[in-house]
Amino acid sequence: MPKKFIAKYSRWLHIYLSMISFIIVLFFSITGLTLNHADFFQKNTSITQHKGILEPSWVNATDTLKIKKLDIVEHFRNTYKVKGAVADFSIYDSEISVTFKAPGYAADVFINRSDANYSLMETNQGLMGFINDLHKGRDTGKAWLWVIDISAILMTLISLSGLILLLYIKKKRLAGIVLLFTGLVIIYVIYHFWGQ
Repeated sequence: MPKKFIAKYSRWLHIYLSMISFIIVLFFSITGLTLNHADFFQKNTSITQHKGILEPSWVNATDTLKIKKLDIVEHFRNTYKVKGAVADFSIYDSEISVTFKAPGYAADVFINRSDANYSLMETNQGLMGFINDLHKGRDTGKAWLWVIDISAILMTLISLSGLILLLYIKKKRLAGIVLLFTGLVIIYVIYHFWGQ
């Protein structure tokens, strides 16, 4: 392939992918900082507790296949506006536990099977917890995992097209390559000597 063709399309790819993924790069950069300093940013975690009683027939059937899982889950969604997906629904001899999870949010329910009394604890980590969980892809669902994968591909293409552009600029090539390897050495030294 001719050099001009590669340089032209690398420039085109770099510019337009940079613009398309600008918000994504900005989001992951900011949330990288908030994750690295979570103790500073996550001071607004709130915990809410509720107690109540369910319909006893939903939980005290001896045949655990007859436990009314859907009714139980919908009760908490309708009564307390519990959010997120059901991450766990465990049935034990004397207790049922249900866990709901969403980015920056968790709700844990413990139900006594003999008398149908329950306790619900909701933990809400606020905006910082929400965006940090988005960054990690924790409790976000498959659609957001696709966003993370696409973001990784876009950032890789931006980086590689930028490197290709650098290699085609004779006046900047040597300085750019020196800076590239200097950056690698700095990262290695920081990790090797201070990162452990």
